Amino acid sequence: MPPVHRWRDIALFAGLFGLVIAGLFGIAAATGWEETWTHIKNLAVWQVAVLLLLSLVNYVMRGLRWHILVRRLGLDLNFSQNLRHFLGGFAMSVTPGRLGEFVRMRWIRRETGVPAEKTAPLMLMDRASDLAVMALLLAIGLLAAASGPRGAIPVVIVALMVAFVVTRPTLLRFAVNSLYKTIGRKPRFFVRVRRASDSLAQFSHGPTMFMALILGGIGWFAEGASFYYLMSWLGSDISLATCVVIFVFSTLAGGLTGAPGGVGGAEAAMIALLSLEGIPLSMSIPATAVIRLTTLWFAIAIGFVIFPIAEKYSKRGAYALEV
Repeated sequence: MPPVHRWRDIALFAGLFGLVIAGLFGIAAATGWEETWTHIKNLAVWQVAVLLLLSLVNYVMRGLRWHILVRRLGLDLNFSQNLRHFLGGFAMSVTPGRLGEFVRMRWIRRETGVPAEKTAPLMLMDRASDLAVMALLLAIGLLAAASGPRGAIPVVIVALMVAFVVTRPTLLRFAVNSLYKTIGRKPRFFVRVRRASDSLAQFSHGPTMFMALILGGIGWFAEGASFYYLMSWLGSDISLATCVVIFVFSTLAGGLTGAPGGVGGAEAAMIALLSLEGIPLSMSIPATAVIRLTTLWFAIAIGFVIFPIAEKYSKRGAYALEV
């Protein structure tokens, strides 16, 4: 990554982080500092370590899923390389539209010579798998929980529909063609998208899709469980199923806002849903701040550590000079 772009992304990262913290601090100041601070300082170091460990479970499970998808595409990359690409891409989670995550495609091209057009389906399948898994967790959580946000039901349906379409080459090609006929611009872009959609046929493999769902399910459930433990340690008696629903729904809601990393939207949704469950702001604010720090921002921090390593190794690839 050119130095200018890297500093721009770091500035964006710092700016978004600062805005979120400032917003949470503002709400805390308006509702009283004492109880909020009491909840935060009562968390032990080992408890924070458990939260981070559960987040790592999520990243490793999804990294293993990424490895399976890469191998299914026929690319000769080992697990170490694929995990490095996957984790390094987290550094780009806060870029507009998460387009920066396509840096993974650049690393793969440098090391294998395979163009981005052929590897782009990896990103599509990765996102589709997350959508499907999160929708299923929401559905199961809503059935198991005594209460839950009614607005989650349409989200479940939409997420499952989108996940189904983007993993079916024929349907996706039809959707792309329809969109092109409506817009009528950028034909080269739509040609590339159509070619990428055709590549999805390689993922229409029962065992591959099953493993993608299982690994993604374990990963996202681990973060939902992390939120449950956090709420319990803060003194709440909210159930595991409800915590999973709130965490997953907030994550999806944040993504729907279009903000980088869902920043702002996810936090607002989480605080609102916790309030509906009778959780006071003095508890929901620190809970939201801590869980976002130990999930999204922890992932981004890992990405910033791995990114230069992935960049260094990719430049040693046999096809690095061609990119």
